[in-house]
Amino acid sequence: MAEGVDPLTVFEQLQRYYGPQQWWPAESPFEVMVGAILTQNTTWSGVEKAIANLRSADALSLQAILALSQSQLGELIRPSGYFNLKSKRLQNFCRWYQQHQSSAWEMETRALRVALLEINGVGPETADDILLYAFERPVFVVDSYTRRIFERLGWLQGGESYDQVQERVESCFTIEESVEQVRIFNELHGMIVSHAKQHCRKKPLCEGCPLVGCSAHI
Repeated sequence: MAEGVDPLTVFEQLQRYYGPQQWWPAESPFEVMVGAILTQNTTWSGVEKAIANLRSADALSLQAILALSQSQLGELIRPSGYFNLKSKRLQNFCRWYQQHQSSAWEMETRALRVALLEINGVGPETADDILLYAFERPVFVVDSYTRRIFERLGWLQGGESYDQVQERVESCFTIEESVEQVRIFNELHGMIVSHAKQHCRKKPLCEGCPLVGCSAHI
């Protein structure tokens, strides 16, 4: 196993610096699901505009999204980028959710993850966003920010698969209570996003960084 600053230390340092994040910003689990698909390969500001468009058009519901044509939906979510592709993916997801809305909430986490990954257009990060923030399941979401920060801290070497990174992060938090796991993975992911935007950018801004001094890799 690689050396470097482990996720538990990062969690503690960032928690002192940033405080509670209470991420994901949404008014309902379904809105989280929509946002998880729209946020693929784009900025969150674009997603917020797309969701605002859906809300203004009274189309931020399962039935309304499925009732729209792909072109109509695409126009509403245009600010999120790749709107033609995302309109297909969003309706693919909504058709699945329409069929499994009741049973999905009762499914075991691993089985639910497998089911989500079978939906065209849903990859590991999107599935885990939905699992953690909508279904409140104890899974850690791995994104490009996670890789950037932990590679700079020397804890990741680069080239690890999504599942390898996820398993390694989750193994650092030996907590039996599921609710507390959900809270920690929620906060850790939110703080990683905040830290990557404020300090650990592509061109790092190390002045004032709460992780400076943790590793020679920074």
